[in-house]
Amino acid sequence: EVQLVESGGGLVQAGGSLNLSCAASGFTFDDYAIGWFRQAPGKEREVVSCINSNDGSVYYADSVKGRFTISRNNARNTVFLQMNSLKPEDTAVYYCAADTVGGLESALYDYWGQGTQVTVSS
Repeated sequence: EVQLVESGGGLVQAGGSLNLSCAASGFTFDDYAIGWFRQAPGKEREVVSCINSNDGSVYYADSVKGRFTISRNNARNTVFLQMNSLKPEDTAVYYCAADTVGGLESALYDYWGQGTQVTVSS
């Protein structure tokens, strides 16, 4: 059974940091690109960052560039999203997703986690 389990969310003050984890099981992790997406109340789901499977190349949305860092540990089947200098507008449910190709569109991803809430207070 394919599973993606996010953790590390919580409540933090503006300027603070959180480190999200996405633990994967049930598929060959090394072969999959992993994306982080977020959805705020009343808004569409948007891509935050993604990391490829083959060359480890990464993408960041402009809104998080320079503040967030994505990384993967294939030995642990885990992807991390280090979030620094958090802003109230980063408040959302954060999801990780997996796909053999990946990309910036959520519709491209086959597998999804249940999400973890990130709340940034001003």
